[in-house]
Amino acid sequence: MNLKNESYVILMGTKNFTEKYYKDKNGWVKISAKGNKFQMTAEQVLNHLLPAIAGIKPNLILKVEHQESGQEN
Repeated sequence: MNLKNESYVILMGTKNFTEKYYKDKNGWVKISAKGNKFQMTAEQVLNHLLPAIAGIKPNLILKVEHQESGQEN
């Protein structure tokens, strides 16, 4: 089982939108609710996720999916 960062997809949103975060060969990537793609640092990803994890932003849904290597994001 691959447990590296590249094997996870993080989904964060509400009932109306979802953002997707994953790591590729160039670093972290965010796919916005409108489908725009942004390169991010690990610190930027944490800055987006930590408020949701801490419960500071109510009504946010956070989901982490594991994908074995070879699967597309």
